Amino acid sequence: MQSGQTEPNPGVEGLSVQGRGGIETSQLARLRDLLASLLTGNSFYASRLHEAGLPAEVPTLDAFRSSMPFTQKAELVEDQRCHPPYGSNLTYSLDRYTRFSRTSATTGKPMHWLDTPESWQWMLDNWDRVFAAAGVSSRDRVFFAFSFGPFLGFWTAFEAAAQRGCLCIPGGGMSSLARLGAILENGVTVLCCTPTYALRLGEVAIEQRLDLSRGSVRTILVAGEPGGSIGSTVATIERLWPQARVVDHHGMTETGPVSYGCPREPRRLHAMEEAYIAEVIDPGDFQPVTPGDIGELVLTTLGRTGSPLLRYRTGDLVRPARSQPCVCGSWDLGLEGGILGRSDDMVVVRGVNLYPGAVEAVVRGCRDVAEYRVEVDTRGTLCELRIQAEASSESVGGPMLGRRLESELRSAFGLRIPVSVVPRGTLPRSEFKANRWVRI
Repeated sequence: MQSGQTEPNPGVEGLSVQGRGGIETSQLARLRDLLASLLTGNSFYASRLHEAGLPAEVPTLDAFRSSMPFTQKAELVEDQRCHPPYGSNLTYSLDRYTRFSRTSATTGKPMHWLDTPESWQWMLDNWDRVFAAAGVSSRDRVFFAFSFGPFLGFWTAFEAAAQRGCLCIPGGGMSSLARLGAILENGVTVLCCTPTYALRLGEVAIEQRLDLSRGSVRTILVAGEPGGSIGSTVATIERLWPQARVVDHHGMTETGPVSYGCPREPRRLHAMEEAYIAEVIDPGDFQPVTPGDIGELVLTTLGRTGSPLLRYRTGDLVRPARSQPCVCGSWDLGLEGGILGRSDDMVVVRGVNLYPGAVEAVVRGCRDVAEYRVEVDTRGTLCELRIQAEASSESVGGPMLGRRLESELRSAFGLRIPVSVVPRGTLPRSEFKANRWVRI
């Protein structure tokens, strides 16, 4: 497509779409528009579409799913290596792109991602739906506890909140204590951060004798980690922030914001199906999983035309809800328990499959744990785990806390996992995605 042409901006105006039929009709129309642009302008996907025999006027969603191969992250990384620095998954000439982002590289080499104004606005529209589901309005004052950088989530969330009419307060380049001061001084009502950092801010408030119950924060919108849908982690955050309700959300740099927290079911996310074709597959045989079973989330971005993804294997493990519509009235795909973990994060310990989220649920269930770290030892014949934990206060007995955690872990998983209690301040804190699982 020539640089003078206008890119479609589908947005997410489908908030009122009712029923699966309405969603799928909208998805098919948007998919056809997307394929038409890719076949004429995107060298990465045009060849794949031709090989799959998929025309722009694909007859059905099932035809698309049965013919189009998955897109793997490794393919995108290799494409950027072969066509540096941005790869060939660009639908327009470079002068159309105005935004640069980069993946966090938590699972490998970072990828660059470019967006046109239209694709960027599509992501802001998706974020607007996240804010709407969380009950955020133009009357709110929103604090973003992130550092500035190439992280897509901060920029899109910040700009979407500004478009919504909120007072937006950036927290980059500030200490945790300074951020708490800004939150209290400005009467912040909504805090955006990772679950780990919400815990850290609460911990600093206790250390500095700041009474968060006298503040105005009523909503903590979290992302970046599974903790926002883990009951024990949410309960710990809400104890530290007594007036606040935790709302989960998830997205990726490659896809943009994907899901919003269900207003009625606190441990459920909804994939925005007006913006994405969402599938949940068995990562072994690639077939759709039965509702209630765990599978891998696969996404097709319907409005990020400038840098799209078709049937992208996200690596995120989810459990699709058993029934629709949800009690909140939404027909969007429900994900029970949010993002359960990543397919590449699972470890097998003496025949038991363990995911970081499952371990966190047990550890955070102990109110006396301030922070923890898991060591994964693969040097021997069998994989072994060890956990280091910090007590929440000096008055908590270390040996007793260690024995209690070991007992809880044994009860949950049938495994003996050694726990050592380390002095407060030993383990690192993070404002971004916490790296609690260390392989040795």
